[in-house]
Amino acid sequence: MTTLSPNDPSADSGGAPQREASSGGRTLLIRAIVLVTAVLGLNYVVWRWLYSINWDAWWIAIPLVLAETYSLVDSLLFGFTVWKLKKRSAPEPPAGLTVDVFITTYNEPLDLVLTTARAAKDIRYPHRTWILDDGNRAEVRAAAEAEGIGWITRSADWKDMPRHAKAGNLNNALASTDGEFLLILDADQIPDPLILDRTLGYFTNDRMALVQTPQVFINVPESDPLGSQAPLFYGPIQQGKDGWNAAFFCGSNAIIRREALMQLGVTRYVTEIELSLNRALKTADRVIAKAKKGLDADNPRMSDALDLVAKDLRRVRRRLQKGDGISEVTYEFQQRVEQVSRDLVSADMAALHEDLASLEELGIEGLEGGAPGTPDLAVVDAGALDQLAQRSWSPLAAIDAVRLLIESVNADRGGEAQAVMPMATISVTEDMATCMRLHGLGWETAYHHEKLADGLAPEDLNSMLTQRLRWAQGTIQVMFRENPFAQKGLSIAQRLMYAATMWSYLSGFAAVVYIAAPIIYLIFGILPVSSISTEFFLRLIPFLLVNQLLFAVVGKGVKTWRGQQYSLALFPVWIRSITSAFGNVYLGKSLDFAVTPKTLQQDNQLRWDLVKPQLWAMGLLVAAVVIGIIRMAVGQADILGTSVNIVWVLFDLVIFSVIIEAVRYRGYEHYQSDIATAKARQEAKG
Repeated sequence: MTTLSPNDPSADSGGAPQREASSGGRTLLIRAIVLVTAVLGLNYVVWRWLYSINWDAWWIAIPLVLAETYSLVDSLLFGFTVWKLKKRSAPEPPAGLTVDVFITTYNEPLDLVLTTARAAKDIRYPHRTWILDDGNRAEVRAAAEAEGIGWITRSADWKDMPRHAKAGNLNNALASTDGEFLLILDADQIPDPLILDRTLGYFTNDRMALVQTPQVFINVPESDPLGSQAPLFYGPIQQGKDGWNAAFFCGSNAIIRREALMQLGVTRYVTEIELSLNRALKTADRVIAKAKKGLDADNPRMSDALDLVAKDLRRVRRRLQKGDGISEVTYEFQQRVEQVSRDLVSADMAALHEDLASLEELGIEGLEGGAPGTPDLAVVDAGALDQLAQRSWSPLAAIDAVRLLIESVNADRGGEAQAVMPMATISVTEDMATCMRLHGLGWETAYHHEKLADGLAPEDLNSMLTQRLRWAQGTIQVMFRENPFAQKGLSIAQRLMYAATMWSYLSGFAAVVYIAAPIIYLIFGILPVSSISTEFFLRLIPFLLVNQLLFAVVGKGVKTWRGQQYSLALFPVWIRSITSAFGNVYLGKSLDFAVTPKTLQQDNQLRWDLVKPQLWAMGLLVAAVVIGIIRMAVGQADILGTSVNIVWVLFDLVIFSVIIEAVRYRGYEHYQSDIATAKARQEAKG
């Protein structure tokens, strides 16, 4: 059963957003189809698990039924999303609001940035326009000043600090401006003059934090060979999420309340400091316990000192529970421990040098400007902390380590350029994590279904793959670091809405199974199901048909086929996004970040090397069909089973055909030129 993911915002295609909303009758029809889809899907998958697995070929039978179960869950999540489609009409904008329009840029061409900046300056509602130049380019600054447009680049505080890509750029600008509301635009998103008039009215609701509008691209041909448009996501999916108060922030074309962002930044700052302090306290307890356990019985002076520090650690916890300030509590603790350490230093100097030397072996560098050999535990990761807790300690070294552990919880966040980071920095894409945190704090979001900006999509296959990989990596990073099911403050529906998008990127693994299963049967005659029977078809076919009917009714004329193709055809990208994000989050490996190019990066080059896995898959599928036909002709293969799997292969090949079109695509200007040439030839013939 090959079903295609509807929940992936990066795998969608079609035209501009439609402004018509679903009527009450259409809503009832959608809900009816959702229920029928759920019943038929559960009926099929339960039957597959209980009665139709070919256990003799479990190594392909189990992966296939798991892939089918994955697809059913994806379909159910889509159905839940569109259960409450919400239409909004633009309310009247209140007067007197202060707005900063942010145009984020790093290395985009100057004329592109200025085109967007000039359009932003011409927005009708009173505002200030700023170019956030993360490339710190002199020509951008000069051009902005000549146009009377504000220019902001990173402050000196960011030197030699983590930059956090676009999130860092926005956080820096937040500290340099004071507008009540922010309109965030990518450098290629040219805004409509009415964008603020059509959206600011939503903020009369004091709990409204964000209003997202669609992203629509003007340099995409009708065939959309790169699958750039996303009318299913920027339409029914976002409207459905909006119905559950879970409309997503998508990085651009969004208006955000500054108060909500600043509350988020301060809340996260306090939370992270508290978490760091709790980890430090737990490690300190273990260090003291380890040192006391190895203490000689005839050393009461050392024992008393360790008891005093342990008592002080308990006092720190009590004061924090009472709400006393972290800086005050930790500072007083450090002063008391330093006094204990000074009292003992003469008795344990030799052991101290030995233990501090061992700390350096863990890779802990000395504090800048501090005494030689003095460790800085602020840079110790969780593994090193565990080593510190497990090793044997002399009493004095244990006390000094505890002091440094608590000292490492720096309220100034010395390892960051800014103490408060409103935009989430846990991912290469800042939007999803930021929005999920806002929802967790009880803020509301809205999706306004009207095209209010014209954007530019990637012009070539390499740029498109770079973009999709970054989106997917960012989403998976959020899933690993802040799983929605573990976040406080989210409703069940909101958790499901975030999970649906994260879940969709797992489709790469299911795609591999859907490709492999027919190949294995046609070449080797190994069937993953117990039999291809009438019951099999009676359970599967109705589910597949009703599932496609749901797409058609929800889309209401929107072209969704290109998006369905890319949900399968980009399976190597989805798999790479998960493996690379896992390596980044859990193994500490770097995650390459690249800004999506806004101009054509290749001309007259057919980059078949970018789609090698897909080409191998297509080659194997074709070879399998040939072998299957030969085996059937010589009587070595069942006619029904072979025919079903050939149909399956042909469907997969139709899906993968989009890859051929994508490689051959040479950009929008070439496309227009080819169309004009074709028309001229036709007219000449006429």
